[in-house]
Amino acid sequence: MRILDNVISDRGSKYAVSGGPCASEEEAKAFIKALCRKKKFARATHNTWALLSGDAPLKNDDGEAGAGMVILRMLEREGLRDHIIVVTRWFGGKHLGGDRFRHVQEAVRIYLSDLRAN
Repeated sequence: MRILDNVISDRGSKYAVSGGPCASEEEAKAFIKALCRKKKFARATHNTWALLSGDAPLKNDDGEAGAGMVILRMLEREGLRDHIIVVTRWFGGKHLGGDRFRHVQEAVRIYLSDLRAN
């Protein structure tokens, strides 16, 4: 499990991005469960994720409507299969409007760049 913490901060909201090998919905649920064993991630407002698996594309917005689709589209463009990406947000008290989608995209870009570099 690769975790990049505090990658974006805006108006009090903080973002992290994490991911790892994952091939099914069951594995995705296990990944989220393992991530949330870390108290910080369990207390997050949203743990949004997506996965391109052999079965079908999977996503979960976790209350951040539309964010899972943003991650899924980026996975498709990258051609990254059987790898889950989770964007975590801790709400800072001010609504971000459309900026939240820009932040999700940027968090995924940061993760993909780190993945390529290592």
